[in-house]
Amino acid sequence: MKFFNREVQIALVAIVGVVVLFFGLQFLKGLSLFSDEDVYYVTFDDISGLAPSSAVFADGYKVGSVKDIAYDYAGQGKTVASISLNKNMRLPKGSTAEIETDMLGNVKVNLMLASNPVERVAPGDTITGGMASGMLGKAAEMIPAIEKMLPKLDSIMTRLNTLLADPSVDNTLHNVDKITANLTTTTAQLNTLVAGLNRSVPGMMAKADVVLDNTGKLTKNLSELDVAATMARVDQTLDDVHQMTERLNSGEGTLGLLLRDPGLYNNLNSTARSADSLLIDLRQHPKRYVHFSIFGRKDK
Repeated sequence: MKFFNREVQIALVAIVGVVVLFFGLQFLKGLSLFSDEDVYYVTFDDISGLAPSSAVFADGYKVGSVKDIAYDYAGQGKTVASISLNKNMRLPKGSTAEIETDMLGNVKVNLMLASNPVERVAPGDTITGGMASGMLGKAAEMIPAIEKMLPKLDSIMTRLNTLLADPSVDNTLHNVDKITANLTTTTAQLNTLVAGLNRSVPGMMAKADVVLDNTGKLTKNLSELDVAATMARVDQTLDDVHQMTERLNSGEGTLGLLLRDPGLYNNLNSTARSADSLLIDLRQHPKRYVHFSIFGRKDK
């Protein structure tokens, strides 16, 4: 009788299948098939759906997985999760762990590494765990503020509905077409004006150049003008006028005598009165001074 008979072969195949199934399940759970990882323990007040084989990350990189979870049924302690980390992973002393749940409901553990390059957590030691707020936690924190804003939003919507129901809003919207047409016309007129200015600008610039050239020449002439000599001549003229005025006031010269001699004024006044009397007598008795005769003058 052979040892590897049909029954023994079937038994060996069954044993190999069970072993492969076991290691396959361990692999699917994310657990290492060989002992190349260190085990640490994390205490939680609430694991929020954390389960064995959940991934463990450090700085966004997967460094291990959750190996097992021990719930405290007696209620005297905390829930302890054992995590297996790569042997190359060193936890600085003071590090913590946080459970984070994404938008799709996937749960993972994030290691919050402390800044302690000297002291490290030894394998088998326990660290403290907690819950990460994440996006859902932040949204939950915003709910009270949103609840306070809801009455104000309702009031704003009511006012907006009242405003939109006002007929003047419709009239305003209808007038937008007219305003747009007016703006189009105004734009066309501005374009025409700008085109005219563009045609006129060269001529205006030429005239401006001529004006600037004349201004430059005038400035040059003014700069070349002997202001000191001109002012000296003006001072000399004013001095001559002053001397002439003094001479007139002092009665010096013919013009001064005419201005200062009262006898001349009296004589001229008397002469004017005599001439006036003569003219009056000439009008009243013309025959005394003029004789006319058709047949000639008779000798007396």
